[in-house]
Amino acid sequence: MQDFDKIIWRDALTLIDFFATWCGPCRMMHPVIDKFKEEMKGRVDVYKIDVDDRRMHDMVKRYNIASVPTFILFRRGEVLWRRSGMMSHADLVAILEKIEKTERIEQS
Repeated sequence: MQDFDKIIWRDALTLIDFFATWCGPCRMMHPVIDKFKEEMKGRVDVYKIDVDDRRMHDMVKRYNIASVPTFILFRRGEVLWRRSGMMSHADLVAILEKIEKTERIEQS
């Protein structure tokens, strides 16, 4: 729990993938998330959380994870974007680029 809070409260953009091992769409998303993680290294940190891991139940409840996969993008503890269900690699990249662009404008 403490490590999770440390991760999402950093300045870095952080994508959390809430998944379950029994979930077919989650398994289909793993290669997409792995490719995104590798290609976006340095721009966004990616972590996977198994919703069935008892140690993670507080996080699952805190963020009201009702379906998997659910993706949440954080910066400094703030939820910048959230989506449940499958999506393409191109969609993930487009979301990241949109958020990066928005944040640059807000910081200027």
